[in-house]
Amino acid sequence: MKTTTHLATAVLALAASGAQAADAVIASPDGRVTIRIADNGSTFSINRSGEAVIAASPLGLELEGQALGALTLESRQDVAEDRVIPLVATKAATARDHYRGATLTFREAGAGRRVFIDARAYDDGVAFRYRLEDTGPVKLRGERTAFVPAGDPTCLVTPSDGSHEQAFERLKVSQLKPGVAYDVPVVCATPSGRTHYAITQANLKGYTGASLRQEGGALRLHLSGVPGREGPAFVSTAGLTTAWRAVMMADQAGKLIESHLVGNLNPAPTGDFSWVKPGKAAWDWWSGPLVGMKPDMGSYKRFIDFAAESGFPYYLIDANWAWGSGGCCDASPETDITRPAKGIDMPELVRYAEAKGVGLMLWAHWVHVDARMDEVLDTYARWGIKGVKVDFMNRDDQQVVDFYERIAAAAAKRKLLLDLHGAYVPAGLQRTFPNYITQEGVLGAEWSKMTTRTTPSHNVTLPYTRMLVGPMDYTPGGFRNATPATFEVRAEMPLVQNTRGQALAMYVVYDSPLQMVSDDPTSYRGEPGFDFIKRVPTAWDETRFISGEPGQDIVLARRQGKTWYIGAMTGDQARTEKVSLDFLPAGNWRATIWQDGEVVREVRRTERKVTRKDVLSLSLAAAGGAAVVLEPWPAK
Repeated sequence: MKTTTHLATAVLALAASGAQAADAVIASPDGRVTIRIADNGSTFSINRSGEAVIAASPLGLELEGQALGALTLESRQDVAEDRVIPLVATKAATARDHYRGATLTFREAGAGRRVFIDARAYDDGVAFRYRLEDTGPVKLRGERTAFVPAGDPTCLVTPSDGSHEQAFERLKVSQLKPGVAYDVPVVCATPSGRTHYAITQANLKGYTGASLRQEGGALRLHLSGVPGREGPAFVSTAGLTTAWRAVMMADQAGKLIESHLVGNLNPAPTGDFSWVKPGKAAWDWWSGPLVGMKPDMGSYKRFIDFAAESGFPYYLIDANWAWGSGGCCDASPETDITRPAKGIDMPELVRYAEAKGVGLMLWAHWVHVDARMDEVLDTYARWGIKGVKVDFMNRDDQQVVDFYERIAAAAAKRKLLLDLHGAYVPAGLQRTFPNYITQEGVLGAEWSKMTTRTTPSHNVTLPYTRMLVGPMDYTPGGFRNATPATFEVRAEMPLVQNTRGQALAMYVVYDSPLQMVSDDPTSYRGEPGFDFIKRVPTAWDETRFISGEPGQDIVLARRQGKTWYIGAMTGDQARTEKVSLDFLPAGNWRATIWQDGEVVREVRRTERKVTRKDVLSLSLAAAGGAAVVLEPWPAK
């Protein structure tokens, strides 16, 4: 406890010393957001609209061997950027990258080494990172970086584990358990409630992941070390560029959903990604056994037929298709993922699917892929496979970060889509490799097969937390709907703790350009609401937050072309959502509405003519939802 108190005391002492004239202050284009970095490189602070968001907080690097000495600001090079970036298969057609920034060069006393801090201030957040341009090896034990929230805010936090599949809690910073690692993003609000913010990371390329731990009122950054490798968390043969440390900010928690900050901190793609095709996929694992269904040509063709008749572009074949598959989670040495199981003719399955307009994707354990990545992906490309789902990394250290980069690039080279499970939380790699189309790192619907943790309140917390930083493969579509009171855990043909209306709304609210239609085909045919799932897109031209509060409810609108889609979800309480349509262009529009019926598996479908002056009244049951399609009224 003395160590953690010392950290906070040191930070407060620095804050009390007062800002010096030589401190570097960088303001956002609209002037509302500032980041201040001390002239000795020891602290930073963040303000928005005249109030402190992050109080004076530590900066610095902890090098192995010769520690860094005292630093002095030597020079400052300012930069300003304002550009529009075209996007591929995501939540918007374009992203505006608009910031003011600076590279601050600090010189070390004595040894004379230079440390660079790049900092940027956007209208919706700030970011900074460290660089060392040494030609020799760098060994890094950790960063001194910490975030000291102004006041003692209540935050949404989740413990960090290997798979990043834990529920969020609402706790004050002072209530966080010392020594417990918390995942990014940590989502808080200033004491006044005027600024909502999320602390996260971006652009891990060549670096390592991190978590946050409460130390004396600060959220201290801890780098993830390679398991079994003693010593530094990060090693480099020459130089160092850390990940960006980012703080997203907005007036409302839901407005953070619209931000492109994490993506903008990553390099733009190089090459042609016009071949990346978003869409929905039939999927066999969720409705089947935990270990995956037995390999069977007839069973696989049943899902292909379902995808074809539903208009879905993909079918994901999950575990057990490969030669020597066994068990759930371990990489068996007997498994050969370049050979199908006995009785499975993969080229024939591909031909069968292609004839029906369906592309196949295959599941694989990451250890099997990593061992011979080129051979594996070349084999899949030769077969005509459209993508690969890679699972069970369950780490975010330097080696695994490198694996993500390598497989995203290798898959892109072969025009394969990539879906990573057992994955760390997104840091924007999808911006550089749009074929990296979705990922897990979320407590999703699969847990309905094993626990009661995917609760209604959890479902309406995710958009305000995990979804802020990138797509999430929650795997929605459960059509065996139940209430929390009637829900029971079933490994096969599982139930979900939400209404049919909420099942539909997830396809609008949850961001995933590759979206699973997770239930068994028999659960959908002739069922109310499936008509909406068949037509809803998975990638968008525009995303707008309408209303809601974390853990309680959300109304989100997304546009593709001229058509708008609305998803509304509520937690434990039934409610009526009043949705203003003032975001619509002028003219008449046809609103097709699916909302909760009298029982959990019923939805009521209605149509009406509306204009931008109208307000829709959507009735949501407890754990409920509604979906709306708004399209221009046909000209007579």
